[in-house]
Amino acid sequence: MEKLLVIAFLAVIVWNLFAALFHMVSKPQADGRMVRSLSWRIGLSIGLLAIITAGHFLGFWRFHGLGQ
Repeated sequence: MEKLLVIAFLAVIVWNLFAALFHMVSKPQADGRMVRSLSWRIGLSIGLLAIITAGHFLGFWRFHGLGQ
């Protein structure tokens, strides 16, 4: 279940990245859609990092190091 959450977040992040690229290429005038898509991407990336960090510190996930 946790992997699906991370995959869903990553899919939406990539979707917003390509949406910003589409808005940048298709419309030469600045209408704010590209900035809004990039803002969503940054917010989702920070949110995903916060969820992963909270899950680690709350004991939901255990990170594996190379030497363990």
